[in-house]
Amino acid sequence: MTARTDWRGRGRHLALGGALSLVVVLAAAALSAWPAWQSLPPDTALLRLSFTHSGVRNCRDRTEEELAKLPPNMRNSQICDRRRAPVRVEMDVDGQTVIAADLPPSGLAGSGPSRIYRRVELPAGSYHLTLRMRDDPSVAGFTQEAAFDIDLSPAESLAVDFDATTGRFFLH
Repeated sequence: MTARTDWRGRGRHLALGGALSLVVVLAAAALSAWPAWQSLPPDTALLRLSFTHSGVRNCRDRTEEELAKLPPNMRNSQICDRRRAPVRVEMDVDGQTVIAADLPPSGLAGSGPSRIYRRVELPAGSYHLTLRMRDDPSVAGFTQEAAFDIDLSPAESLAVDFDATTGRFFLH
């Protein structure tokens, strides 16, 4: 067998491999554009509630006797449970409650933040949105509240988030 016939055999394999690769790429391109897919029904918008927030910890002040028994480097004035409080969140659309949830803290010891991600599909239009959250069970009522007037277009996706540093809900 000569080097010339060996090269021709490789050339056929390379041409066949290139043609097969081209067919796969063209098939992927065709399938990415077809069939047409829409995640929402026509004339429908999406409202998403998505945030992470930590509930408060149950803390108490140590007595003078407790502090005296501890070494100087361990004398914290307060002692706190490791577990965080659950977060209660409610969302109303035009006065009707669409989300009401008690969010447990994450983590094995319950020391992590509470998380929520919920989707609400609404017909396009104008709405009055009310949000309430309680992160401290010792407080009667809610610790954070907000209200927004929103106008949703068809296929629009509006997200509701919470900023813990400012203590406010916001839309984006």
